Amino acid sequence: QVQLVESGGGLVQAGGSLRLSCAASGSIFSIHVMGWYRQTPGKQRELVATITSGGITNYADSVKGRSTISRDNAKNTVYLQMNSLKPEDTAVYYCNAFTVPLVYWGQGTQVTVSS
Repeated sequence: QVQLVESGGGLVQAGGSLRLSCAASGSIFSIHVMGWYRQTPGKQRELVATITSGGITNYADSVKGRSTISRDNAKNTVYLQMNSLKPEDTAVYYCNAFTVPLVYWGQGTQVTVSS
């Protein structure tokens, strides 16, 4: 079992920045990839960024160049630094941990970007 707790969401003006955190606990040794996804009402959850246990990162085109995913292995925490935020970044952001054979999700944190 893996438990994920997100924090760092909130309300920010367009052009501003936020840093989301995801603290993992439990069977963290089994985690291969961690990532951030987001979802707005009526839409499917979409990938924002992922990072492997080896530090390889991947970003959605919509956030590439504006966001950075990183991990602190000592704290078992993954971060998503988001800059130059746009109103279309408004969503609930979910942390994700991929293990074999299960995928875990956090409870989500709301990010709202005002224009």
